[in-house]
Amino acid sequence: MSPTDAGAGTVHIAVCYARPDTVFLKEIDVPAGTTIAAAIVGSGLQQACPEVDPSTMRVGIFGKLKTPETVVREGDRVEVYRPLTADPKQARRKRVQKQRAGGTPEGQKWLRGSG
Repeated sequence: MSPTDAGAGTVHIAVCYARPDTVFLKEIDVPAGTTIAAAIVGSGLQQACPEVDPSTMRVGIFGKLKTPETVVREGDRVEVYRPLTADPKQARRKRVQKQRAGGTPEGQKWLRGSG
């Protein structure tokens, strides 16, 4: 769809949400001045994925965190982020411990002396 196809007061955006098993991606036209929260509601994401609550989940545009009150612009990709299932620091510690236990040179380099 070209910008001339859309009405003067609308913007063309995409709304996406990824689950481990499926991806929701829908391109929609919304009125100019629409917020991220309103765009999510207008996309039908909440009907397709009932666990989505834009007021409590983190949202962003092209990988940058935004507030639900942020106004969308032409061509934006609104993203709804799932909560983390693991603490990133704890996951890194486990990976390092696994490498050290496996005896790989990469895992052992931090155990060597500085000499």
